[in-house]
Amino acid sequence: MNMLRVNGIELAYDSYGSETDETILLIAGLGTQMIRWTVPFCEMLATRGYRVIRFDNRDTGLSTHFSHHDTLDFEALAKTLMSGQLPVIPYTLDDMSDDTIGLLDALGIKNAHVVGRSMGGMIAQLVASRYPERVLSLTSIMSTTGNPELPPTSPDVMALMTRPAPNPMKDEVLYLAHGVAFATRIAGTGYPFEENEYRLMIREEVQRAYDPGSIGRQIAAIAVSGDRRPQLAKVKVPSLVIHGVEDPMFVPACGQDTAQSISGAEFMLLDGMGHDLPAPLFETVVDGIVRTARRGR
Repeated sequence: MNMLRVNGIELAYDSYGSETDETILLIAGLGTQMIRWTVPFCEMLATRGYRVIRFDNRDTGLSTHFSHHDTLDFEALAKTLMSGQLPVIPYTLDDMSDDTIGLLDALGIKNAHVVGRSMGGMIAQLVASRYPERVLSLTSIMSTTGNPELPPTSPDVMALMTRPAPNPMKDEVLYLAHGVAFATRIAGTGYPFEENEYRLMIREEVQRAYDPGSIGRQIAAIAVSGDRRPQLAKVKVPSLVIHGVEDPMFVPACGQDTAQSISGAEFMLLDGMGHDLPAPLFETVVDGIVRTARRGR
C-alpha cells in the first residue's frame, strides 16, 4: 500500500504490472474502496501488458476522510436542490476528478486509460472531458450521465442504500447482513452471487476504514454534479460504455444515454449483469477495456 499527497489530501493506491507499460487507472464507485477492483481483475488486466493502478477515492478507505463535516441530511439536500440552489457540500465530483489527475501527476504519468464503475464512471467521464490531453481512452461501467429525464433508481434500492447501517463495531453480524441484502438486491441473476466472498470483502473494508458518513457526502457530490452530456460531447478519445441488462441502480437506458453522448462510443450491454461485476464477467470486461485502449494507440 502506498500513500501520496494530492490536492491537499492523502490518497492510498497500489499498482500491478510494469511501470514502463501504459497505465490503466481504475476508479471505484460510491462509498466503496479500491479493493472492489479485485486482485484477480487487476492482475488479468496487467497480464495484457498494462500497468494497472487502483486507489481509494477521497473519503474512502485509507485516503483522507471528511468526517469533520456534518452528517448529510438527505431531506434538506433535496429541498435545496429543488429550490434551484446549490447546497454547501465538502467536495464535488469535479474535485474527485482533480484528485485523479493529481495522482497521475504525483506518479509522473503523462496520460492513462481511465476506467470507472458507477460513481467512478462519472468521475472518469469528467476526467476525460476536463483533461482531454491526459486520457488515452475511457471506459465507463454501470454509470450514467446525470440526464434528469432518465428513469430514476428503483425506490427500494435507494431506500436500502441510504438507510443507516448497523454499527459493525457493535454488531458485525447485522452489519454484514445489511451489506449482503443490498448487494443481493442490485446483483444480476445471470451469475451466482458469491455471498461468502462478498462478506469477506466488506469485512476487509471495515477493517481498512469505517466511516458511515462518507457515502452521504459522496451522494451529495453526485447530486450537485448535474447533467454531464454537454461535457461528454467534448470527449474525443476511444470510449466504451459497459452496462448490465438487470441494473436496478442505473437502468440500461442510463448506459445507452452515456454511449450516445460520446461520439463514436461502443455500447456493451451484458445479459445477466446487474449493478455489480461478477468474476465470470472479468474476461469479457477486460477484453473490452483492452480493445478500447488499443484503439487509443
